[in-house]
Amino acid sequence: MPSLSISARELLTSGVHYGHKVSRWNPKMRPFIHAKKSLIHIIDVRETIKGLVRAWHFLQKLSARGELILFVGTKRQAGAVIKAESLRAGMPYVSERWLGGTLTNYGTIRERLHRLREIEQWEADSTILRYSKKEQSAIHREKRKLLRNLDGLRTMERLPACLVIVDPQHEAIAVQEAHKIGAATVALIDSDGDPDKIDISIPGNDDSMKVVQIIINKLADAIVEGRAHPVGVPKAEDIQKAGAVSISVPEKQGAINVGKGGRPRRASTPGMGMGGGRPFGGGGGGGGPRPQPPAPSAPAPTAGA
Repeated sequence: MPSLSISARELLTSGVHYGHKVSRWNPKMRPFIHAKKSLIHIIDVRETIKGLVRAWHFLQKLSARGELILFVGTKRQAGAVIKAESLRAGMPYVSERWLGGTLTNYGTIRERLHRLREIEQWEADSTILRYSKKEQSAIHREKRKLLRNLDGLRTMERLPACLVIVDPQHEAIAVQEAHKIGAATVALIDSDGDPDKIDISIPGNDDSMKVVQIIINKLADAIVEGRAHPVGVPKAEDIQKAGAVSISVPEKQGAINVGKGGRPRRASTPGMGMGGGRPFGGGGGGGGPRPQPPAPSAPAPTAGA
């Protein structure tokens, strides 16, 4: 069974409740603010836990259906965490730079990934040695650039169903593209963010590496849990307990019914009972209705009538 363990003390120790300065806050974050201290907003940890629980169950169900979930976090505090946790969950990620059109111009992104694989193939079979040193230097420079920007998108064979974002203010272009393609958004959002642009908001300090590590780790656990228990795929022992599937194949003399154990049983033909094939039951029991005696024939007319 899926389970989620959250320690409020661990969240408080990491500093998840520290928001931005009062002068930088977004009034739409008012429901998530607990208090104000030393010109800094204090985020309500209870709201953080509520958002984390909602996001955990949502991602667990989404990954159980086999959907793709894209991790996005290009801030210095989030890049390494995003890469490590997304690889553990087996999902694509963007940790260096969000290229405009990553989702809305997906065809071009696939072409650039094809170019990256082509260069790697040249290096593997020594084809690159046919070029001059200057051309090889240009090719290596192109490869480094492609790896930096697109290495995390190698496994994204289709558009994602959801984006997990750290600091949606910093990743505003990613949020806009997610809305255009109809993808859901789950985000760790600080007191300066706009929760109306996010489907599931997790209010918290998005500038702390410890907070990002805890939140993204929990969300990655949800994806791992969902992929371990896919929906719609029955287990082998459940299939054996259920027995064989009943299949009816029409034939000339009747239908074959495959029951448990795989033994075919021919169904009775019309007018035949179940007692050894004798007509109308014939002592075998369970036969059809007995035939009515024939009606008497009318007498022949006499010559003198």
